[in-house]
Amino acid sequence: MSDPRLTIGPPPWLKGMNEELARTGVPLDVLTAPGRRTGLPRSTPVTVAEIDGRRYLVGGFPAADWIKNVRAAGRATLTRHGGEPEPVRLVEVGPEEALPVLRAWPSITPDGVSMMVDAGVVTGPTPDELAEAVGICPVFRVEGDV
Repeated sequence: MSDPRLTIGPPPWLKGMNEELARTGVPLDVLTAPGRRTGLPRSTPVTVAEIDGRRYLVGGFPAADWIKNVRAAGRATLTRHGGEPEPVRLVEVGPEEALPVLRAWPSITPDGVSMMVDAGVVTGPTPDELAEAVGICPVFRVEGDV
């Protein structure tokens, strides 16, 4: 039986909040990937973690469309804080590489982790509780020079 947390998507209000942040000029990192059905560009704000010289994205809501789009395309563009779009390849990593990223996630984006807790993806905001999400919340290594 699969874990029911795999079906949890972002809260419905998150898209509107992200649009408002962008409209008010808050600098966001934005991932743009081709839609898996239409091929049209689909953008979403993301948090980029930099750990040991590598960049990572965490799929905090396992059923989010951006995760499905990235898995289908394997490529995207990443625009950091309103700068120039960078073509990237996103590689979904295994548990061994994902674990330290998930353990660091509460200190990288405490607000994001609070949303994950509220949605039932994780049981609490500690590194140990995030570590329990290995295999549930996908972790992607961001590779440049595509």
